[in-house]
Amino acid sequence: MKPFFSKIVNAGFEESIQNVTGILKDYGFGIITEVDVKDTFKKKIDTNFRPYRILGACNPNYAFKALSKDDKVGIMLPCNVIVQEHEDGSVEITIINPEVSVKALHNPDLEDFACEVTGVMRKVMARL
Repeated sequence: MKPFFSKIVNAGFEESIQNVTGILKDYGFGIITEVDVKDTFKKKIDTNFRPYRILGACNPNYAFKALSKDDKVGIMLPCNVIVQEHEDGSVEITIINPEVSVKALHNPDLEDFACEVTGVMRKVMARL
């Protein structure tokens, strides 16, 4: 099983960010962090990079449940979503697979929960 879900979408970069953000919101996820990699690389190391944004998606109810089961799961929060534009102009959206990532913690209490969140992420991908 892959550690992420990925899809080339039929939309521009900024539109794709709006689309995935809106769909995540429908499932109770808000974007609590946003890293503009292109801008950061330009400012910090004066180099050019393609449009690439890392969105930190969080559903407070899921986060509370996860942290209640294992205090180390915070290292894997929020659920990262990548929106990137490739050199050919295509835009790809990639979302973490929580079911795979929590296996690293070896906590069986998180497995059913992670399957539930993974199901939501699959629904998000299907709507893109």
